[in-house]
Parts: sequence; C-alpha cells; structure tokens
Amino acid sequence: MVKIDLNCDLGESFGRYTLGLDAEVLPYVTSANIACGFHAGDPTVMAATVALAEKNQVALGAHPGLPDLVGFGRRKMQITPAQAQADVQYQVGALAAFSKNGKLHHVKPHGALYNMAAQDYELARGICLGIKAVDPTLILVGLANSQLIKAAQDVELPYAQEVFADRNYLADGSLVPRSQPNALITDEQTAVDRTVKMIQTQSVTAIDGQQVALKPDTVCVHGDGAKAVAFVQKIHAALLAADIEVTAL
Repeated sequence: MVKIDLNCDLGESFGRYTLGLDAEVLPYVTSANIACGFHAGDPTVMAATVALAEKNQVALGAHPGLPDLVGFGRRKMQITPAQAQADVQYQVGALAAFSKNGKLHHVKPHGALYNMAAQDYELARGICLGIKAVDPTLILVGLANSQLIKAAQDVELPYAQEVFADRNYLADGSLVPRSQPNALITDEQTAVDRTVKMIQTQSVTAIDGQQVALKPDTVCVHGDGAKAVAFVQKIHAALLAADIEVTAL
C-alpha cells in the first residue's frame, strides 16, 4: 500500500492571541510542526502544543522560522548560512526540551526561511547543519526537489519531500508566491482531488500546464482557516478511500 504523512503547522498562538484550530485538527494528521517562538508561539504555547500532540500520538516536529513575529516569518530577511544554522539549532533545541523524552521526530522550516532555502543551497545547508547539531536522526521536511532536499542528502541528514494540498506550483517546482492572487487553491474538492493525484502519479500540474515530477513523502495541510477541520477530515478520508495509508514518516 502507498503511504503518506499528513503534516500541519501548529502552536502558532502567542500570548493572549489564539491562532489555528490545533486541538480539532490533530486527530486527523500524523505529524505536527510546532512553532518555536521566532515567527510565532511562546514557551507556554510550545509546552501546551507539545503535550497536545503527544496526547494524540502525533509525531513531534519543530517549525523554526525567521525572527519576525510581526511579519509571521513570511517576510524575507538578510540572513547568512551561519546565522540560519544557529537560529535553527536554538529553536529545535528549545522545542525538544518540552517533549517527554527530550527528542523530536522531524524539523520543517517555516515561511520565508523555507522558501528562501528551497532555492539557496548554502542557506539550506546551514539549516541542515543546525538540525544535525541537535540530533542527526531528525528528518528534514523540505519542498520536493528543492535545495533543501539536496543539502540534506549532502550532509547525510534524513529527509522527507513535501507537497502542499492547497498551494499552486510554478513550472520549476517552487510554490507560487503568496503575493500572487493564484497562490492558494480555495476550492476544497479541487485541493483534495489534486493531492490524491499527486501521490498516485508522483507529479503535479503547474499553473502553466506543465507536469512537474515529484515523489511526495508528506502532505502539508493548514489548520488556521475557517474550514480547516472539515478540509483535513475530507483529505484524510479521500486518501484512505484511494488505498493510501496515512501514517507518520
């Protein structure tokens, strides 16, 4: 049976502000990417989200981002590979401290850091070295076919190739920037059908109609929209109906 992991970005509340439907989404995903305080989250939120993920027996992952709470880590910043390495090592280590056994399962960079590293090999390598410094068995989750995957291969870090259920792709395999109006797929059924097809055919249709080859290991679903829970439920059911086993990496 074909297998796929469903991951979701969680723990993105901060102080008095609540973002996302973490408790409602967790029963339907297999991996949680938890914010580490740089782009979202705070120590109290981190502790609570880790505990909630462990209660649901969901694989724990760190979601390190750029130090940009105001911009939610989605604004590009000038950062050297050495700075990225230190920032990621700091954030991964901080989140691991909240787990029951002091260990995590995977690491997925967030937002602009993720997208920048997908195209910048040296930045991607810095991120991978930061992860490896904490625990060389951690799985890097990165955009399929990107520089993040190449860097993980080169530094001998385990990796998983990620695809997105509700994002459109360019012909080079990168995501359509959120600044463009067609970045997101807003029709739920279209997103569900395309996700199943991506896994079955190991390819995705870019916005210009070209077919982009990829090998999905994990699918990102978002848990912060008004219909997030219904969408995650729908995609989980569709995968099972297509004889695709939903399981952690």
